[in-house]
Amino acid sequence: MIYLGLVWIALLFLGMTVAFTLGVAAMVQLWVDGTPMFVIAQRMTKSISDSFPLLAVPFFIFAGNLMNSGGITERIFTFARSLVGHYRGGLAHVNVVASVIFSGMSGSALADAGGLGNMEIQAMKKAGYDDDFSGAVTVSSSIIGPLIPPSIPMVLYGVLADASIGRLFIGGIIPGLMTAASLMFLIAYYAKKRNYPKDPVPTFGLIMRSFLRSIFPIITPAIIIGGIAFGVFSPTEAAVGASIYALILSTLVYRNLTIAKFIEIVLSTIKTTAMVCLIVSTASVFAWVLAAHQAPMHLANWLLSLTTDPLALLILINMVVFVAGFFVEGLAIMILVVPALAPTIAASGIDPIHFGVVFIFNLMIGLMTPPMGIGLFVVSGVSGIPFEKLAKATLPFLVPLMMVLVLLIFFPSLITALPNYVLGVD
Repeated sequence: MIYLGLVWIALLFLGMTVAFTLGVAAMVQLWVDGTPMFVIAQRMTKSISDSFPLLAVPFFIFAGNLMNSGGITERIFTFARSLVGHYRGGLAHVNVVASVIFSGMSGSALADAGGLGNMEIQAMKKAGYDDDFSGAVTVSSSIIGPLIPPSIPMVLYGVLADASIGRLFIGGIIPGLMTAASLMFLIAYYAKKRNYPKDPVPTFGLIMRSFLRSIFPIITPAIIIGGIAFGVFSPTEAAVGASIYALILSTLVYRNLTIAKFIEIVLSTIKTTAMVCLIVSTASVFAWVLAAHQAPMHLANWLLSLTTDPLALLILINMVVFVAGFFVEGLAIMILVVPALAPTIAASGIDPIHFGVVFIFNLMIGLMTPPMGIGLFVVSGVSGIPFEKLAKATLPFLVPLMMVLVLLIFFPSLITALPNYVLGVD
């Protein structure tokens, strides 16, 4: 198994795409083991075709793309501005609140950063905010996307860990709101220190008009969560419903989706889905090779030899995941780590929903930590802010996020109480 690890690490440092590093490393190890190469194709195909919940991923991506392109993001931004724009540093607060609302439609941090991000940063620049601060707020707020349902990472975790996706969805609501509140506290500090501008206090009529203009996208998460909670549809079916709902809004309600734009959205969805599926399939081969060499069992024995205390084990795992997030893409970490750790988590008595939400939150922090932070690359690309400058400006925002992560680790009820109340104790 030593070849697997050495080849993978070497390819990562050479700058190869994560999906290919996983596939090539697995291929080398299988060749050394004398395993026929056709096994790779079989395992890659099986990992995609045998998972019904995985169908939710392309539909949530499609729904997010529709929301981004159908004029809906502008309505969300305007409504958020009417709510909090009149506070000092108002547009920075708007950035966070808009991410909370948009997270209920896209389920993706990168969709938030790439869709709302450009609009938010341009508005903040125009109002006199520092470029790097505008970008840092956008990167930080985008991680709310996968916490408040729907959530593509939660779907993938539920598939890998055989955990309830519905419970994961509901369990992420409070952590998502906590994240937003912590970021807004830090923004308030910087806004006062740098004397950032604020909008005039809005009238009640203005707030109501902006609310009515955006009411249909705002109720999207309520439809999804309500449908799952009352057993109307499964999370996978909810993804299909979200796509149909977004399509209806863009074509029949707002009527600003052209044929050319629709084709562009479909192609973008296919491209993004293909990227996700490539990582999932190659990582599944990598994980299968690890399992064949009993790596999960050795990992479990090693972790349990260090501590059998659930809290200490959870802290240890999250420390490792946080460091890994600097160098490895979050999806690859999830696919490699979750199947290997699932038996250990179960044996130690850690709630899989608690672990899942904490784990995903930790991975999302990795989107804003260089050198691998994909969120930094996305925001840098859409805004023109230099990567190094943006990464430096983002560092203070890690402090409130790490505080939230610690609270979630030490107080499981912040995650488990709401799904237990809505769906009953599992």
